[in-house]
Amino acid sequence: MSTSRVASLGEYLREQRRAAELSLRELAREAGVSNPYLSQVERGLRKPSAEVLNKIAGALQISAEHVFVQAGLLDQEPAAPVTTEAVINADPALTPRQRRTLLEVYAAFVAQNSPGRGASTPSGEDGPPPAAGVGAGATALSYESTPVPVGTPT
Repeated sequence: MSTSRVASLGEYLREQRRAAELSLRELAREAGVSNPYLSQVERGLRKPSAEVLNKIAGALQISAEHVFVQAGLLDQEPAAPVTTEAVINADPALTPRQRRTLLEVYAAFVAQNSPGRGASTPSGEDGPPPAAGVGAGATALSYESTPVPVGTPT
């Protein structure tokens, strides 16, 4: 791994850590590496092993494959078709919580659209949007307007 690649990997990992709102110390503890070592990785002074990169990716809740590409350990071209889940997990602009939420929403849509679930109307178009509080037993909220005379305290 070239010196510039090590530095850019460190910058990438620092950005991911900050996006996850973790301190250096918290990430080091989660990944099972020392705080000084992780600091050196982020500053481009150390070249981490694949095992350490995998631990860091797990602690950051990001795709290890994407980290390996950043480190130059894997080619950028994916060997297998890219999945929606992989793209969400690899997106550096998302926090871990946002990734989990998107994955949950995506899984719910896929389950809803699975055969036999009546996912679409007979014409093939999507049905009306769900009521507020989507889920089992959800009820729609309605608000009635009551005219208030002008000048009357509410």
